[in-house]
Amino acid sequence: MGAIYTWLIENWIELAGFVSGALCVWLLVKRNIWTFPVGMVNYVFFAILFIGSGLYADAGLQGVYFFLACLGWYWWLKGGDDHQGVEVHEASPLTLILCGVAVLIIAAAIQWLLHTYTNSTVAGLDALTTAMSLVAQFMLSRKWIANWWLWIAVDVIYIPLYIYKGLWLTAILYLVFLVMCVAGLIEWQKARTDKPARAAA
Repeated sequence: MGAIYTWLIENWIELAGFVSGALCVWLLVKRNIWTFPVGMVNYVFFAILFIGSGLYADAGLQGVYFFLACLGWYWWLKGGDDHQGVEVHEASPLTLILCGVAVLIIAAAIQWLLHTYTNSTVAGLDALTTAMSLVAQFMLSRKWIANWWLWIAVDVIYIPLYIYKGLWLTAILYLVFLVMCVAGLIEWQKARTDKPARAAA
């Protein structure tokens, strides 16, 4: 028991991030508005954790997540043409192309910043996952179904990255996220409010 207690004390921030992160994604799968305030708490824990692990882009990402969560909270409640909240739908092909371009531009900019101003040993992957996560979070805020595909890709990269950095509990969390993302994709596809032929952005 003593060893377990010591481990909990030493790793309580990562454990808190694990619990709040899992709850946040589960609420997201269920399209529950409480995913945003729970997510905000999660972002604070992970910002502290990532700074200590030298994942500076990921740490900064948590602050942007916080801002996007505020927007998403508003859009889910008051967005849409009738101000009744945005509904689950597909983004247009042009929108998805623009999202892909945004990922490339943001990743290149972040990688340059990391190489120039930090001692990061994983600048490329840190930049790529940060860019993908930012765009995925924005897509999530608009309730575009494709956000789940991008989150799935991000999780596949994050899991070995966190193992490399020794963040085993976080790696396990992202494995759980990966399973939840697949469930979220299926759930949101069932709940879509537009027809495939329309695919409105």
